[in-house]
Amino acid sequence: MEIREIPYGNFNFLVDLGTGNTVGPVAGFTEIALPDAEVDIFEFRNGNEKSNTARLLPGRVHYGTVTLKRGLIGSADLYQWFEQVKHGGPDEAKRTVVISLQSEDHSQTVFTWTLVNALPASYKFGALNATGREVAVEYLELAFEDFQVE
Repeated sequence: MEIREIPYGNFNFLVDLGTGNTVGPVAGFTEIALPDAEVDIFEFRNGNEKSNTARLLPGRVHYGTVTLKRGLIGSADLYQWFEQVKHGGPDEAKRTVVISLQSEDHSQTVFTWTLVNALPASYKFGALNATGREVAVEYLELAFEDFQVE
């Protein structure tokens, strides 16, 4: 990763849903809400310690979900993945999902989020409105076991 004074824009990104495909409408998303990561912190102190302050110990790690949003393009791939989890069981449906931030000219990947053992946790649609001017959208929310940032 190259360090620079001007931050990268958040609008050039690729998504691989574990299929190896990052091109075309099926791999095109308009928005991604990236996850939060938290560690439980526990306070511990022996009763006979001279200091009255507690020591801090790390506990379990928690991850938020990732939400992917795209225009409704007529592909059922997101729904089929959700159905695979619903009917087939999670182990067969787990995937490694890679989200890559690209440089402004798309010549290099500058930051990568890798979601390990990702599963669809929620699948939904945006509202339909007879007088609306927006596009119809679908959302896929992913839960995952671990993630790496590069």
